[in-house]
Amino acid sequence: MQIAMVGLGRMGGNMVRRLMKGGHSCVVYDRGADAVAALAKEGAAGSNTLQDMVARLQKPRAVWIMVPAGKPTEDTVQALAALLESGDTIIDGGNSFFKDDVRRSKEVAKKGIRYVDAGTSGGVWGVERGYCLMVGGSKEAIAHVQPVLQTLAPGKGDIPVTPGLPKGTADQGWLHCGPSGSGHFVKMIHNGIEYGLMQAYGEGFDILKNASSTALPEDIRYELDLGAIAELWRRGSVVSSWLLDLTSIALAQDPQLASYSGFVEDSGEGRWTVEAAIAEAVPAEVLSAALFARFRSRQQHTFAEKLLSAMRKQFGGHLEPKK
Repeated sequence: MQIAMVGLGRMGGNMVRRLMKGGHSCVVYDRGADAVAALAKEGAAGSNTLQDMVARLQKPRAVWIMVPAGKPTEDTVQALAALLESGDTIIDGGNSFFKDDVRRSKEVAKKGIRYVDAGTSGGVWGVERGYCLMVGGSKEAIAHVQPVLQTLAPGKGDIPVTPGLPKGTADQGWLHCGPSGSGHFVKMIHNGIEYGLMQAYGEGFDILKNASSTALPEDIRYELDLGAIAELWRRGSVVSSWLLDLTSIALAQDPQLASYSGFVEDSGEGRWTVEAAIAEAVPAEVLSAALFARFRSRQQHTFAEKLLSAMRKQFGGHLEPKK
């Protein structure tokens, strides 16, 4: 099908490449002319403005937004809502706050425009691995963009389907979670869990690293190869995961993580997850502690925080802020 992509950054550009490889026709727009030109050379139809982009689309139109959450997304949705018509669909694939999706979907529905919130996980690796997609919206909206979701998703691959799992699309790497907001709500919790997992790996490897401390008795002092341990745990261990794969890559590239300060950003979803836990009166000690550890990392840095920063660079291309 034909689809437009607004925002051609680390993920948006690669999503276009995956879509074109899957046979879809893509119209692209970004404030950076170079990003548009690069994808135009690869087969996409480049646009100079949102108006130009919309004019290139066949009805009913579908536009995927991949820009930072908050004002950039809000401004883009409002601009598109003024240009699109009844029957068209807007998909927000960024990390928006789920309550904003509920509001926006109601606003654009007044013009008959459909709205899909698509929580997207896969980072810079998604162009090859595929993107795990958690989507919210009406059945009609999801049906309109289903071909795109199926192409972006990883597919079944070689992962066995869980015995007893009801038939659906979850085993293909995408899921219609429910009405507007539900997709980003599920993605929000996904990222909250991610904080906790990353913190556990970071603290564990920090303990391994400090096992060589001269403050310890000599008979329980160990010089451990952290890269080799990460590689070992990738094979047959119950703590194996893609995050551990990325940890192993980071340690192989920079065993001491000397190129990282340990300053770890939080992109919002961790805070929103804790807020949701408070609203629901659900105890979330690990996820809360992981969020607060990121706050602490901006004041004092440990090897654990350096590893968190290294993981963020590996999966999402996130760079530490320049001092």
